[in-house]
Amino acid sequence: MFINSICALITPMHPDGSIDEHAFANLIERQIAQGSSAVVINGTTAEASTLDAKERGRQLSLAKEIIGTRIPIMAGTGTNVTASTINFTKQAKECGVDACLVVTPYYNRPTQQGLLAHFRAVAANVDIPIYLYNVPARTGCDLLPNTIVELARVSNILGVKEATGDIDRIKFIRAATANRFILLSGDDQSAHKFMQAGGDGVISVTANLVPKQMQQLMQALRQQEFELVDNLVKDLAELHQAMGVETNPAPVKYALHQMRLIENNLRLPLVQLEPIYHQYIINIMLKHGLLASAKALHREKS
Repeated sequence: MFINSICALITPMHPDGSIDEHAFANLIERQIAQGSSAVVINGTTAEASTLDAKERGRQLSLAKEIIGTRIPIMAGTGTNVTASTINFTKQAKECGVDACLVVTPYYNRPTQQGLLAHFRAVAANVDIPIYLYNVPARTGCDLLPNTIVELARVSNILGVKEATGDIDRIKFIRAATANRFILLSGDDQSAHKFMQAGGDGVISVTANLVPKQMQQLMQALRQQEFELVDNLVKDLAELHQAMGVETNPAPVKYALHQMRLIENNLRLPLVQLEPIYHQYIINIMLKHGLLASAKALHREKS
């Protein structure tokens, strides 16, 4: 169900910090129209750690209402407390999502045995497909390959989003789990190498901007269309790099604002992209045909 290009959708916000539901609906429709395989709601890119339980539930319910059964929905439900992770996962199931993405507990720095106990508890308490999420650069906690392989034996733990960019890990996990476990990249820049090492897809930030191209890349990789893969990798490289100049989602929100798809607002402690990067991102977007030159320059000056 969750393969190829899956968009890690941002949460559009009004200046007062409230969620812009109209823009949210438009972003979802754009993802569907341009071919994304699925969307992740309430993930890292969605600033989920700043959303309260009511807002999380509303986002999921609204997404389900908009999408219906057209594409699958994955909900980010992980926290650094096992009990609250279970509660958010139960909430997501009640909202009708298809799976949950559960990040490793941040700040606490649990041992590998603690991680095993945490994920087993979530899986045992909520009968829904679970995808592990390993992003040690953000959490300070690394879910090691042997631990992932052990968790793959749990019946409703179906896959992992690996955001380390370590391709050797993917080769090891794929060899140890055969084809029964879904491997998703959490790093756009290395996603093509991830796929070539046995991966199944990517949960992508860049897909917020170019969902069609990200899906084309994943499908070309799956079909071994090597010339097309090379062209798409080269074409997308600058966009991937631009989306990482500051902490996600500040760059992608700035870019989407330039495309007039959202207002450029984030919740503290995140702030808007530093002005030093504005023209750099605009130039790359112009190069990729994502902006009309006059409109972009006018907005930048204003």
